[in-house]
Amino acid sequence: MTIHIEALTFEAIIGLLDFERERPQRVIVDLEATYPYEDTFLDYALIVEKIMAHIKSRRYELLEDALLGIKKELLENYPQITALKLKISKPDIISECSVALSHSWKFNS
Repeated sequence: MTIHIEALTFEAIIGLLDFERERPQRVIVDLEATYPYEDTFLDYALIVEKIMAHIKSRRYELLEDALLGIKKELLENYPQITALKLKISKPDIISECSVALSHSWKFNS
């Protein structure tokens, strides 16, 4: 099974620039998590809460570190995940475009 969380949108302190450290900006997270469905499942509501709480509490400077932090948080709580794809976007940082970073991982189950 693969759970999809698309366009999870919230505000957080994230970025290197001075003004990014002072006020929250809109962040969008997309996730695909593959896992073997047997007698347990991935609770998407809890995953959403964990992602938002993690990003808001860490106040990351780099999107790269934010992605790795989300990955670590999810694997600690959901070791049954066998593949994970994450994307984090900052749609308002540059007026002409949205910037994003993504990465995919496969894990041994």
